[in-house]
Amino acid sequence: MAEPKVIVSPPLPKGGRQVLVGDEVLGTAYSLHELTVYLQRAGLEGVDELDVAMSPLIEWHGGGPEVWPATE
Repeated sequence: MAEPKVIVSPPLPKGGRQVLVGDEVLGTAYSLHELTVYLQRAGLEGVDELDVAMSPLIEWHGGGPEVWPATE
């Protein structure tokens, strides 16, 4: 069985990036660290920020793992 694709949306106007696994919305992450925590809670135990940034399972839209909008 194939792993579900993780989609990280383009930055939202009010900050953050929506995170989806398959058809399920995990939430809005505001940093690579928060994205990593979401994925750990979704069952990818043991992954760290470097794993997430380099994973072929993650499809980045609107910029890669280094693109996080500033929050006010």
